[in-house]
Amino acid sequence: MSGSALRDGRNWIDGAASDALGGDWILSAAPGTGEPLARLARSGSSDVDRAVASARAAQVAWARVDPNEKGRLLWEIGNRILARAEALAALEAVDVGKPLANARLIDVPRTADTFFYFSGWATKLHGETIPVRGSFLHYTVKEPIGVVAAIIPWNFPLLLAARKIAPALATGNAVVLKPPEEASLSCLLLAEICSEAGLPPGLVNVVTGLGEEAGAALVAHTDVGKVAFTGGTDTGRLVMRNATAGLKRLQLELGGKSPNVVFADADLDQASTAAVSAAFYNQGELCTSGSRLLVERGVYHEVLARVVAGTERLRLGDPLDARTTLGPLISAPHRARVLDYIASGDAEGARRMTGGDPRDPGYFVTPTVFADVRPEMRIHQEEIFGPVLSVLPFDDAADAVRLANATEFGLAAGIWTRDIGRAHTVAGQIRAGTVWINTYNRFDAASPYGGIGASGFGRENGRAVLDELTTTKTVWVALS
Repeated sequence: MSGSALRDGRNWIDGAASDALGGDWILSAAPGTGEPLARLARSGSSDVDRAVASARAAQVAWARVDPNEKGRLLWEIGNRILARAEALAALEAVDVGKPLANARLIDVPRTADTFFYFSGWATKLHGETIPVRGSFLHYTVKEPIGVVAAIIPWNFPLLLAARKIAPALATGNAVVLKPPEEASLSCLLLAEICSEAGLPPGLVNVVTGLGEEAGAALVAHTDVGKVAFTGGTDTGRLVMRNATAGLKRLQLELGGKSPNVVFADADLDQASTAAVSAAFYNQGELCTSGSRLLVERGVYHEVLARVVAGTERLRLGDPLDARTTLGPLISAPHRARVLDYIASGDAEGARRMTGGDPRDPGYFVTPTVFADVRPEMRIHQEEIFGPVLSVLPFDDAADAVRLANATEFGLAAGIWTRDIGRAHTVAGQIRAGTVWINTYNRFDAASPYGGIGASGFGRENGRAVLDELTTTKTVWVALS
């Protein structure tokens, strides 16, 4: 793509597109080709100041809007997302590198579903009447926090933006979104769609740019009441340090190294097929990726063979090609990082069964399966965020739980067994925010989602996120 064909990614502030005040730009590339795709406004602290001021002014009025009207506007945003579904899916495929079929079937419909779901909550927020000692009427009221800073990564920018924006609006807040510098285009289009649906200016502002510039300024801003961050664990620790200095509310959805546990009595066809999808969906660029496959020793070699065969059937290619099942990684630096992990697996003595090769043009890596992995290896302990699967045997349920919990992460896990008692017992013993039994990577706007340990804290989606976005006011009324 030539420079003249670059798409412009301008900030969205107060209901209109605008350049960064400093006039600077950064470039993002198309992962499928490596060629320049877009120029994005390189926002600084002055742009963040402008966006937060706009959000703060708009939120005061939004908090007083009839809840039925809030719900109607959120529903209309969902409708307009579906009306622009093909454009959004194509944009996400080109900008992120994910297969177009996945964007069509998952990203866009679930983005709309998120707005539909939270539109219903706008009319259902309420406090409690609480009996207390004395002659008093005592009740609580749920109130919005104010301005929410939302910072998201590049693997699911459209859907993750919706997860931040929809519940924040439903609870009466305004949002300033900092999208990923690698893939901002769908977030900017989403902001336009919100405006077209009739959402008042300032309630959803988007500032593009670098995390260490625009992102850091947003986290540190004194008029931000909450920071909702999704991203890597190391960056999350930095966000936490900077946000707590201002006593902001904080919600962190961080990395994962999720175990996928297959017992010998499981349906091995189903479990093996799902293990391939769990590890390699979205090129493995998924924090819940089932990147650690733990298999009961008696069926270890059988499951390994099935998983390798299934992995080799995956088709790498152009994200816009309907036949593609595995797209490129997001960038050249990220591909280099993934290849370094693969090299470390080789060096530490793991047996590479398939994959691990770069493909050009673009940022492709063939999906990789390692056997003979030891628990202390880097490929087993650290989040790779790419198409790399380590496979280990275990002896019994206690051994499986020990291996599953032998990382700092606690985001998700899978269990495959026909023994319902064992399924529930092991689910209770694995440290994870989400456990799937005889399925994997199931999500719904109604289902709370988040992690523990190095995978963060707080919850997105469902009823649980509403408490993350509101404060409780207590009122005492003397009756005599």
